Amino acid sequence: MTIVLIGPPAAGKTRVGKRLAKRLGLSFVDTDAVVVADHGAIAEIFAEHGEPYFRALERTAVAEAVGRPGIVSLGGGAVLDPDTQADLAATRVVLLTVRAEAIAARITNRKRPLVTDLESWKRLVAARTPLYESLADYTADTSTRPIDTIVEEIARWVESGRTEHGQSTEQGES
Repeated sequence: MTIVLIGPPAAGKTRVGKRLAKRLGLSFVDTDAVVVADHGAIAEIFAEHGEPYFRALERTAVAEAVGRPGIVSLGGGAVLDPDTQADLAATRVVLLTVRAEAIAARITNRKRPLVTDLESWKRLVAARTPLYESLADYTADTSTRPIDTIVEEIARWVESGRTEHGQSTEQGES
């Protein structure tokens, strides 16, 4: 079983993915971390070689990761590649969303070359949301709820074997 986490930058895909993998007893792969380990910092790749070069490296990492059982966290833009979209059809896809008001503190680390401030994040998310939603089998918002609650909801959905579209409905504050 392969579960893929998609969503905008800073939605919590890596944090949720690591905990979900532990909860389900599966391996975890973060495709951005694979690219960094093999080729260096993403911001430097963008600066030195450009986005198309990065996307090619990312595509290779994604193809390898989604071909194996486990939990896979994709970089926010990985879903833009048509081959990645096709690969996701054979997996279960969880979309992690986050509201803009919850994101400001998460995007200050300068590791995201396409997100330099809250406005650039909002534009990027607005452009990608229809694609994210079209690929998702389940959606969970990470804005304010405890991560363990989110992980448990996703794990229950995975364990139920359901593949139809689902949505986490709790939006309570933590």
